[in-house]
Amino acid sequence: MRTFALGTRGSLLATTQSGHVIADLAAHGVSAEIHIVTTPGDVNMAPVERIGVGVFTQALRDALERGECDIAVHSMKDLPTAPDPRFVQVVPQRADARDCLIARDGLTLADLPQGAKVGTGAPRRISQIKALRPDVECVPIRGNIDTRIAKVTSGELDAVVLAYAGLCRVGREAEATEVFDPKNFLPAPAQGALAVECRVDDAEASAALETLIDAATARSATAERAVLRALEAGCTAPVAAHAIVEGDELELSAAVIALDGTRKLVHSQRGPATEAEAIGQEVAEALLALGAADILN
Repeated sequence: MRTFALGTRGSLLATTQSGHVIADLAAHGVSAEIHIVTTPGDVNMAPVERIGVGVFTQALRDALERGECDIAVHSMKDLPTAPDPRFVQVVPQRADARDCLIARDGLTLADLPQGAKVGTGAPRRISQIKALRPDVECVPIRGNIDTRIAKVTSGELDAVVLAYAGLCRVGREAEATEVFDPKNFLPAPAQGALAVECRVDDAEASAALETLIDAATARSATAERAVLRALEAGCTAPVAAHAIVEGDELELSAAVIALDGTRKLVHSQRGPATEAEAIGQEVAEALLALGAADILN
């Protein structure tokens, strides 16, 4: 039986989430083993906005295309929104999509002292923090979960904002001092979702990946990323989106927020889950009608 080489970044989070994919494949009788691929984003600690969108995913896709690995696992929110005809892509069941705060002394965002320093480099997070707490200072931060949390425990920062899914995947969810309600703090499009890819001409790998598909997650992520694509915004833009599938219905909320938090445009829409792409497109059009282009430009 073929054992597939599963390409992943080498961080604890990346290898842990890839390990979950391997376990899910094994449950369906498919054998796979981790193959580490080093990406430019792993060696260049400049802000993502400077080194470019897709910096974590392109190296994995290149390794997949040249046959260095058979399968690649990405954080879906890091992928370009345009489909890549070289690959078959499936979306497994999503982890918790929300953002969370890890703060000193167990504090919440509302309880942080005046002028507190909060670590995050993501414009989407900065804009929403500023909307809720215009007095705090947002400090650019990169690195793995340990590196970021260490800046709080050392006293360098009062808090950091992270994807809750990452903490959950490495078993550290209890360290979150606040998990943000998406009604007040919308996550990134497709946050918490993985995208698993293989080469389009690899029928055996493609058949293996079909065992991973979660339809509700795929539809939610499709709707959220359709907003991003229709707004012509990259994954580092101050655009947030969150979709929930309940039965045959999908409800999508999305926002575009000025970086200083002074202007926030939000729109929600509900419709058939099978129309996820169209719902995302319509929500984006509604945001544009409200003036989203002015904020994004």
